Amino acid sequence: MLGMKILIYSCIFLTCSAIGILKSQKYTHRVDELKEFKNALNMFKTKIKFTYEPLPEIFKQISASISPNIGSIFKIASYNMSFFPAGDAWSKAIDTDILNINSEDKKLLKDLSKLLGATDVEGQISQIEVTENFLNEQIKKAEKERDKNELMYRKLGIIIGLGIVIILI
Repeated sequence: MLGMKILIYSCIFLTCSAIGILKSQKYTHRVDELKEFKNALNMFKTKIKFTYEPLPEIFKQISASISPNIGSIFKIASYNMSFFPAGDAWSKAIDTDILNINSEDKKLLKDLSKLLGATDVEGQISQIEVTENFLNEQIKKAEKERDKNELMYRKLGIIIGLGIVIILI
């Protein structure tokens, strides 16, 4: 009987702790994804400037050389370009729910679609640079949020787990 109680209390404590850890990791993943987007846009800018390949091909190459989460966005956008204009394809790819970024980040990335495939190379490069500058600001904000909230959610999960166990004892 005592062994069963200890097992139940341990499960409650571990579950609450795991929930807190998972919630805290969302902030870390957001920072990582924004940095990865910045790297991908830098690759995109370089490829568009020097290779003159079509956008779907550039997006396929980028998707193969970056992390799977961000790579899948570029892969989806490349696929969508078969059916939609480049700007719409990019917006639809950003709308997928496989990312840890917030709505403000998505709006920023969607702004890239305004000139994507609709202007000359220099216009697209300037839009990419503007997006990179805004991404730098978003990265700074995300790092501040991570520093503030990551430890809090971890501790909160542990404290709530302990609280429930103490109440049940």
